[in-house]
Amino acid sequence: MNKILLAVIGVIVVLAVILFGAYNNLVAKSTAIDGQWAQVETQYQRRFDLIPNLVESTKGFLKQEQTVFNDIAQARTQYSGAKSVDDKAAAATGLEGAVSRLLLIVENYPELKSNETVAKLMDELAGTENRVAVERRRFNELVQDYNLTIKTVPTNIVAGLFNFQPRKYFESVTGAETAPKVNLDVTQ
Repeated sequence: MNKILLAVIGVIVVLAVILFGAYNNLVAKSTAIDGQWAQVETQYQRRFDLIPNLVESTKGFLKQEQTVFNDIAQARTQYSGAKSVDDKAAAATGLEGAVSRLLLIVENYPELKSNETVAKLMDELAGTENRVAVERRRFNELVQDYNLTIKTVPTNIVAGLFNFQPRKYFESVTGAETAPKVNLDVTQ
């Protein structure tokens, strides 16, 4: 009888270790995703801090492109008021569209491109966009790892017991793959 009791206790201990290990692994992966999203937000904040400088540097040259500047200001306001990851991602994507239009405008104005201040800010902006892309890629890799983990046996049982849900990937908005059209004809 003692051997059976010891065997049952041994099985229970092994199952408890597996359960706790799986739970802790899921918590660690979920926390890593949250931490990586914070890195994405850090790069977004850097971008939002940099862009007003670029805008101010270009305003004098581009009075007729006021809509681009308004779009940038609106995206910045939406981002600062966003409560969820999805809302922040949508606001950041809106900013990306406005920035890409601004970059096209700068490309079409040689005197603006040659301005040293604008050139430095453009380099900073390009670096910031690269950092944002890297952090988003890392975020999506962590989400992929976590989502795979909660779907595989035996962790899926633990995930179901403790209500671990799949996390959403960062996705670009529909149409982001199409370059924006810029019309510099001020007679229209």
